[in-house]
Amino acid sequence: MKLISWNVNGIRAIAQKNFFEDFKNLNPDILCLQETKAQDGQVAETLTHVEGYYLYSNSAGRKGYSGTAILSKTEPLSVINNIGLADHDTEGRVICAEYEQFYLINVYVPNSGNDLRRLEYRQSWDLAFFNYLKKLEKQKPVIVCGDFNVAHKAIDLARPKANYNKSAGFMQEEIDGMDRFTSGGLKDTFRHFHPDTPDRYSWWSYRAGARGKNVGWRIDYFLVSEAFLPQVKKADILDQVMGSDHCPVLLELE
Repeated sequence: MKLISWNVNGIRAIAQKNFFEDFKNLNPDILCLQETKAQDGQVAETLTHVEGYYLYSNSAGRKGYSGTAILSKTEPLSVINNIGLADHDTEGRVICAEYEQFYLINVYVPNSGNDLRRLEYRQSWDLAFFNYLKKLEKQKPVIVCGDFNVAHKAIDLARPKANYNKSAGFMQEEIDGMDRFTSGGLKDTFRHFHPDTPDRYSWWSYRAGARGKNVGWRIDYFLVSEAFLPQVKKADILDQVMGSDHCPVLLELE
């Protein structure tokens, strides 16, 4: 089974590029999208020609903002949007699809913002989301994918010293939130297979030719319950796929 997660930075925008050809070539069993920046009807309309997939989306109350979607060849047993907390459920950031062997949670974690205005909110989100995942995990293993808006370790961004405790995405409070996930029974699959591999990133600023220079950040992840790791065959970053400021990330299961 091939799972792909991709922050598309606007589903309608990327649909005007090479998205459908890339989607066909990637041929995932499940595709999780973040930052669709569209309402449910607009997501469905944009993807109307995609055949062979069940589509589920969760849109923000604010138009043109945030939003997540799942395309799945197999119909899930159930699909639930959001985490059940009013403070965190207005921005379309979470979809949970239940399959026979696992829960798949697609997430677009809030960005603390260039001025760090949402850093405090981000901390409350991280804790609430962790508790939500652990509650699900009591029933069956979880696979969590998406844009976590944090580089976990210095190896996960090109310029750690320049950004540590100065830039959203590499603040200690955000790193602590990621530590909670990875020390709390959820394993970073890319680092499981590539523990010391540098210079592998999933997001690049549009400024100053960052992608061409590979001045990037690894902020897109597949995390899995530790007990589920034996069923994970491969994890990778598909940095050759263009169209967004993020590239897709991959998880293959036995």
